[in-house]
Amino acid sequence: MAYSMTGFGRGEIICDTRRYTVEIKSVNSRFCDINVRMPRVLSFADSRVRKRITDGLVRGKVDVYINYEDTDNSTADVVLNTGLAKAYYDAVGKIADMIGSDNNLTPSNLSSYPDVLTTRQKNLDEDAMGDELISCVDAAIEGMKQMRLTEGNNLAKDIIEKVAQLEKIRDEIAEKAPEVVADYRARLSQRVDELLDGDKRAFYDENRLAAEVALFADKCAIDEELKRLLSHFSQARSILGGEGAVGKKMDFLVQEINREVNTIGSKANCIDITNRVLQMKNLVEEIREQIQNLV
Repeated sequence: MAYSMTGFGRGEIICDTRRYTVEIKSVNSRFCDINVRMPRVLSFADSRVRKRITDGLVRGKVDVYINYEDTDNSTADVVLNTGLAKAYYDAVGKIADMIGSDNNLTPSNLSSYPDVLTTRQKNLDEDAMGDELISCVDAAIEGMKQMRLTEGNNLAKDIIEKVAQLEKIRDEIAEKAPEVVADYRARLSQRVDELLDGDKRAFYDENRLAAEVALFADKCAIDEELKRLLSHFSQARSILGGEGAVGKKMDFLVQEINREVNTIGSKANCIDITNRVLQMKNLVEEIREQIQNLV
């Protein structure tokens, strides 16, 4: 079961007069990078929120938006900073005198100046509010995970199809590989016949030809690489169908697949095999790009 790192989740709960809304969005990232925006009144729960998201989502660049409303007016006081208000009023009066105008500053305008009026919460039950907020976060995480699962399963299905294509090309290479040595022997024998015509051919040691062919066969042997590719393909299917995080496992496995394909390409002394290696490299690169979005 594969999870994508891209997704969205939303949670909303109402507890008495309190309403909590949490929205979570995530995109690709090597680690779990969390950015939380929440009202100051809930800042005491920041560490709990971050831990919950890290445990629930594992990886991704995660943006969290938290809104909070309380319709109970008795839970907050409005505080007037009288000293600051008077200072603002006096300063505006000086400006009015300087330009020869009346001071028309109204109480309404004065109250809109920064920090003249502030709110202060009364006796908050932080434990209860923290639990309520976490319940809302859990709902958002669950929605996110469902979307991630759908996206991840689609990615995994596509990757498995590409693995099947790789396996088909690998089988074609395995079928073609024995012909490489036979073709080389035929070409080498023909070249010897062209150079040593007539009586000279009788003095040529056939063992030298056999030794040259054996040396070539050893250099271009790709049996081990082909066997390891079969093992890697099987592991890829197992990883993508398993539980937990699969992105890093698949990233390592794709590196191994790419290494075997490159080795086959360097050993192959055959244009048909080289062309198939290029096809495999293109598929491997496509898989590498896709697994960057897996948790």
